[in-house]
Amino acid sequence: MTGKIITLTTDFGLKDPYVAEMKAAIVGICPDAQIVDITHEVKKFDVRMGAFMLACSAPYFPKGTIHVAVVDPGVGAQRRPIIIVTSQGIFVGPDNGVLVLAALKQEIIGAREITNPKLMLPEVSNTFHGRDLFAPAAAKLAEGVPPNSFGPEIGEAVKPDFAKSTFDNGVAMGEVLYIDGFGNIITNIDEKHLNRLHSKGVINVWLPKSERKLRLGKAYAEADLKEAMVLVGSQGYVEIAVNQGSAARKFKAKPGDKVMLSAI
Repeated sequence: MTGKIITLTTDFGLKDPYVAEMKAAIVGICPDAQIVDITHEVKKFDVRMGAFMLACSAPYFPKGTIHVAVVDPGVGAQRRPIIIVTSQGIFVGPDNGVLVLAALKQEIIGAREITNPKLMLPEVSNTFHGRDLFAPAAAKLAEGVPPNSFGPEIGEAVKPDFAKSTFDNGVAMGEVLYIDGFGNIITNIDEKHLNRLHSKGVINVWLPKSERKLRLGKAYAEADLKEAMVLVGSQGYVEIAVNQGSAARKFKAKPGDKVMLSAI
């Protein structure tokens, strides 16, 4: 499976030359690569936010797309550079959880550590693997180099807590993945767990600083103005929202907060 589309998700911002350096490394190897910026405005070192941005965007790219995500506070330390191959595409980046949320939405075929120096830049810095390892790896993949050329197979990529939600004894448990610009509280609980609650239209929502009984709906406008509700958002995750208001402000919620949902 090969493709010429390479996406980039980073916390680099656009003020510094880092994104341009990654793109230069890619086109130096694969001149006809089509590079798509998902975002470079991930909060610095926020692996959770980077994983969410990638997981939301990846499903809409064509089969064979290569996704590079670099939110890498452990660069140069004991974390593996990896490739995750799925039925839909290939994910390239650090093994710190930034890739796995998106990969889990697809059928994971295998994962490999990037160890082959022939598929990196000639000199690899200790502080910029985005340019020296991940960008060249993506370009080589786009040129048709098979994933098994990059290094040994690994059993499983790191799966952080934010990629895990559970259902037990009638309670769906997870955590806040992201607070969007509207103040919607986006959790890592998916529609499958929500449906297992068999709610009659009201959900008991527990957050660290609030516990409420909220309406279960399908669209924001179903709630009254400034009323809070629970629904499944466009990315397939359960959200807690306030119609034309901020749920995050109302419930004093932040990313990483634990969430529990149960039927009334």
